[in-house]
Amino acid sequence: MTNTEPKKNTAEIIKENITGTSKAPVYDEGFLNKVKDGLDSWKENVVRPNDLKDWEVVPLTVLGSEIPREMVYTPLNVMSNDYMEQLGNPGEAPFTRGIHSNMYRGRTFTQRQLVGFGAPEDTNARIKYLLDHGATGINLLFDMPTIQMYDCDDPMSLGSVGSCGVSVNHVADWEKLYDGIDISKETSSIVTHYPSNCACLFPMYLVMAEKRGVPWDQLKGSVQNDMTLEELVRNSSEFIPPKDCFRIECDNIEFIRNNVPKWNFITLNGYNFREFGTSGVTEMAVAAAHGMAILDEMIRRGYEVDWVAERLAFFWSVGMDFFEEVSRLRAMRRLWYRILKYKYNAKNPRSTWMRCHIQTSGISLVREEPYNNAIRSAYEALAAVFGGVQSMHVDSYDEAISVPSEEASLLSLRTQQIIEHETGVTTVVDPLGGSYYVESLTNEMEKRILEEITEIENQGGYVEAIANGYLSRKTFNYMYKENMRIEKGEIKIVGHNYQKSGEGEEFEAFRYPEECEAKQLQRLNEHRENRDSAAVEKALDDLRIACKEGKNIMEYTVNCARAGCTVGENWKVFKEVFGLWKRPSVF
Repeated sequence: MTNTEPKKNTAEIIKENITGTSKAPVYDEGFLNKVKDGLDSWKENVVRPNDLKDWEVVPLTVLGSEIPREMVYTPLNVMSNDYMEQLGNPGEAPFTRGIHSNMYRGRTFTQRQLVGFGAPEDTNARIKYLLDHGATGINLLFDMPTIQMYDCDDPMSLGSVGSCGVSVNHVADWEKLYDGIDISKETSSIVTHYPSNCACLFPMYLVMAEKRGVPWDQLKGSVQNDMTLEELVRNSSEFIPPKDCFRIECDNIEFIRNNVPKWNFITLNGYNFREFGTSGVTEMAVAAAHGMAILDEMIRRGYEVDWVAERLAFFWSVGMDFFEEVSRLRAMRRLWYRILKYKYNAKNPRSTWMRCHIQTSGISLVREEPYNNAIRSAYEALAAVFGGVQSMHVDSYDEAISVPSEEASLLSLRTQQIIEHETGVTTVVDPLGGSYYVESLTNEMEKRILEEITEIENQGGYVEAIANGYLSRKTFNYMYKENMRIEKGEIKIVGHNYQKSGEGEEFEAFRYPEECEAKQLQRLNEHRENRDSAAVEKALDDLRIACKEGKNIMEYTVNCARAGCTVGENWKVFKEVFGLWKRPSVF
């Protein structure tokens, strides 16, 4: 007999599992009645009529979620909270209050400043500088040609080599990039952005490790490997179809999980998607839907959910609406637990953790009066700490103008160190827990994120929501409204469209190493002359066949890296086999 019942969506599954008699209400009914009587009397006798009229307002901030806020919050706002179901203890389900019982008392957030510019040796020097000054991890960014998978001699690369990141073409560049750095001890966040890019670049890192004699099972770090970035955020003239991009992403996950067991094989990237132009709610909803699509596919491939989920990680943007940022980090941690527990029946507590790296918002920074940006980033970093993150990059005050200078990078690192050591905020776990406002806002954030997950599921799921243009249209509409509000001054940005002084426009920016492009071109030419051309062609042919026959792609891109293939040569094979896809119009 065929089961004709409609498939439950994620929200329905969670509701079904948490609905029931409250076991640990935070407040009893008699107390709440007294609070209500007192609040009603206060409103009638003390509060001004205009304040009652505008009891709820929507704070308008850059990339905000437009959630109305009451003038004051009381126990009545969280009267339905079940303490153990909604909060619990730190290190215990549902992990609202943090994934570890002692949080920063046990291990502080990793201080991982983003770095990348010029040739490999330029970035190598900056990495060593930051490590010498207390950075506790490497966060590596590539230039636009490398990110877009063009070699530095491609016509598309002209004028961009080494800008906005480091130029890398082949394994020898990786060796210069990590010269003198112990990759068996230092953790690296390798910002590969896209699945296609990850399949080209990360194998080169692995081959570098091989050549150094470092076993892959000793390597620790993360790659992004995120389809949202490749198909939705990326600005390019060449895209492969979403279904093929998703296949590469899952191939990468499968290979890394099997062969580099301590490595985080994907960083579900909400950050760049939000910075592209979405609210904090949409950022988290899309990342969660993406995570579920991955779990579904890996289960289809025969893997256990716990085996996959315990290495999933997230990357969030933290913006200027301070309490929203704190609350949504707490909300997403609880929601991800509920998804893994109730939808996927995860057994290992670790696989239900929402582990995350954050970067303070780049889009909130402006060119005018750039030193103000240091204040913005500091508040965003503080919100991240209150929200319980595991790893952090603090944007530098000059990032609205250029790659950060050495001075600005150091100030961003010092911002994290001051928060950790001088403010006392890491002494107490979840210090804002129990706040009527924060708990109410946490509940509202979870509700809204889950509603947007349902919208994506109604489109046929994450991959289809990209393929049919739904997420592109949603993003465009949000961006348009956001930009109009900034232009009209409804969203106030001090020094930019509010209290303008005209200062800072002559700010002296970081200058890229001028010889970088010529140096990288010479190296690439020498590399091509000295490699075994027959081995290169065989490796690329094997990759071509693997793409066509549905084999795991990364097994073959590792061999390409060993043979000396370049990033651009791998990308050409992908385009040839999968063909090009045109993104749906947003109009």
